[in-house]
Amino acid sequence: MSYLKLQQVALGYGNAKTAVQGLDLEVARGELISLLGPSGCGKTTTMRAIAGLIELRGGSITLDGRDISRLPPNKRDIGLVFQSYALFPHLNVFDNVAFGLRLRKVPAAELRQRVEQVIAAVGLAGFESRLPAQMSGGQQQRVALARAIVIEPKLLLLDEPLSNLDAKLRVQMRAELRRIQRELGITMLYVTHDQDEALAMSDRIVVMNGGKIEQLDTPEQLFNAPRTRFVANFMGFENLFDYRDGQLHGSAGRLPLAMLPPGTACAGWRVQQVPVGRGPFSGRVLSRGFLGETVEYLLDTPLGQVRGMAPATLATAREGEDVAFDLPAGEALLLDA
Repeated sequence: MSYLKLQQVALGYGNAKTAVQGLDLEVARGELISLLGPSGCGKTTTMRAIAGLIELRGGSITLDGRDISRLPPNKRDIGLVFQSYALFPHLNVFDNVAFGLRLRKVPAAELRQRVEQVIAAVGLAGFESRLPAQMSGGQQQRVALARAIVIEPKLLLLDEPLSNLDAKLRVQMRAELRRIQRELGITMLYVTHDQDEALAMSDRIVVMNGGKIEQLDTPEQLFNAPRTRFVANFMGFENLFDYRDGQLHGSAGRLPLAMLPPGTACAGWRVQQVPVGRGPFSGRVLSRGFLGETVEYLLDTPLGQVRGMAPATLATAREGEDVAFDLPAGEALLLDA
């Protein structure tokens, strides 16, 4: 039985056209699901509807067997963590975390025990008396997370919670979020536009486009076997070309590649799958970017623009020069019609 279930959910703002149409989604108890997609795809709108911040135009939402479609936000038993930490600046860590329990009139002894347990769980034991201004961004985000989970919600919603952190801290925090989610068994819906974040944390990932689900799958399947051109491009297959009559067709022209199987409508390669400096094709270097051990190239080719890589020790081609490249048939992602 599904723990969270969205059936034919339709959403929109004011008189604007429908932003989400006919959305179906089922989430198991204790599962971490990421809603992934570009800006405007409907992922945050969907999350806000689950929280009760947007009224449904159609469909229903059930949580733990109860229809919450028309319930106000404070009756849904859902925790929220937003991009902005929204901590009370005049309250210390303990009082920020305890705020929701005090609203629920939890007895003092139980309140202290639950707050201390959650503060310890997010790795902030000993920080109880600190004010938000005395803490780093990562520590503040942990306080916001502790405040959300201390009320023991049936569902925890997180909307781009790590986007304000620097790259190194984001990596650390996503590992911490995953650890806390597993240890506490929280059912979590995580909204992000960062595929690395979604891949690293999720049990399953929902890729959204234009208010609809393009693909719902495990991180491994989504990364290795995207089923649509949109998902392939979003998951890093930047070199995508139509295929017919034994040729690749791009925005500028064609290239022969006769080794792909019948029924292939589109072929794609990630940047790191396109070797630059060797191969049967030639392109002119538009730009090059040094990445340490490798150099990434943007090439102008008979197909149009192609992105590829070369080991830094062999990357001698400069901007404006012609260079060989390959599109290895054996490494291509193949999509049918």
